[in-house]
Parts: sequence; structure tokens; C-alpha cells
Amino acid sequence: MKEQKIKQKLKTAYGVKTLDIKVEDIDEANRIVKGYLSAFDVIDSDDDVIRKGSFKKSISDRGPSSSGNRKIAHLRNHDWDQQIGKFLELEEDHRGLKFVSQLGRSTKGNDALLDYQDGILREHSIGFNYVDGKIKFIEESSLRETGHYDITELNLFEGSGVTFGANEFTPTLEANKKLDDSDYLLNLNSEFDILIQALKGGKGTDERLENMELRLKQIQQKYNSLIILKPAKKDATPEPEPKKSNSRLLMIG
Repeated sequence: MKEQKIKQKLKTAYGVKTLDIKVEDIDEANRIVKGYLSAFDVIDSDDDVIRKGSFKKSISDRGPSSSGNRKIAHLRNHDWDQQIGKFLELEEDHRGLKFVSQLGRSTKGNDALLDYQDGILREHSIGFNYVDGKIKFIEESSLRETGHYDITELNLFEGSGVTFGANEFTPTLEANKKLDDSDYLLNLNSEFDILIQALKGGKGTDERLENMELRLKQIQQKYNSLIILKPAKKDATPEPEPKKSNSRLLMIG
């Protein structure tokens, strides 16, 4: 059973993991961004626990100081056509895989710098392959009742800046959320405010502005997914008008 689980994991052609840790520092003058690409010793949605040392070989083979031609890339949303910078430093510490990157002077690099400054790009994700012999399934796990995978090595190809982390590729409908979930609504409104402020600045390319517009529509879709419209019953006593909510309705044209 363990072997089957591990074999299935190894079939993953290209793994992606998003880290819910915000950017640590942005040096605007020198176009430098600092933060973490991965965290150690925490269980993720794939039941994986990445251990310290998992990136040691990749850094040695393709890190900033390596002699390899194909370095670990700094991308946006795992898109190899969007290399937004180059890693100056990649190192493991007690917390995870730490990076220092200098953003490029290309259009995509400039847009990324603006998005980091505005808080639109604020989380990071890794693109990798699992390594045979470096995965162990732990059945009796205190981290998760169904067990977890202990990862001691990953083949790292790139680290990406991602937009809001939760799902950087498609809108996510949170149908199980409720309208009175204040934390969820506050998070949506926070994202909304960040994007509105960025749009007011109007900086960057048309592509950047279009991406922000798409993100606003995704937020609207999430918000609308919380509202369930019930058809009125014939000959039924009208229900009292609901009290006004303090939550803002996101109106996006």
C-alpha cells in the first residue's frame, strides 16, 4: 500500500506548491525582492512535509552560484515565458527555502516590481519534480490522521511570484462559505482594496492592468458565489425584508 502511494506520487509530471508567507522585503531602488519559496516541517494540501535539506542538491546543481547553464528560474505564475528576475541567493535556513532575487528591466520585470510594491504579488510557489527514493509515507502520523509523505529531496526548477496564492490560475468558488463569515469577507475586501489602489495608480503595461481587472472579476465571482437566490413561493406569506449587511457588495463593470 505504501509503495503504491509513493509510485502514484512519483507520476506527478510537474508539482506546484504555494507558500502562504508574504514577501519579507522589497528594495525598490535596486529592484531586489526577498522572501521564502518553501517552508519546512509543515504539512500541505498534498499531505507532504518537506524537510530541511530537500533543496540542497538543486541549489548545488542549478543555484545562483552553480556552474550549471540552466539556473533555477524566477517566474510569474509558473509561466516559462514570464521570467521576471534572477535569483541572487537561494539558501535553506531553519524556516525554509529563502531567496533574494533581482527583478529584470524588461516589461514583465517592471510590471512585477510594480505588483510587488502594490501588494498584488505577495506570495510564492515552487515548480518541482519528486525524487525516487526520497519520499517516505508515514501511516501513523500525528500531522494528519490519514498519514503524510516525508520529503527529503525535491528537484527544483523554478520559484514563482503568485497572485494571492490560494489558486493563481483559475477563479475559486467558495460555495461552502457563508455570507456571515466575516474573516472571509474581510479578506476579499482587502484584496479588492489593494487592486483598486493599484488601478488608481494606472502604472505598467496594458497586460498588467488587464490582469488586475481579471483578478477583480474573480473576487466578484467569489463574492457572488456566497449569495444563494431562492425563488419566491406562490401564495406564500412574504418574508420580512432582510437587515442590511455591513459587508460591501463588489460592483465591477
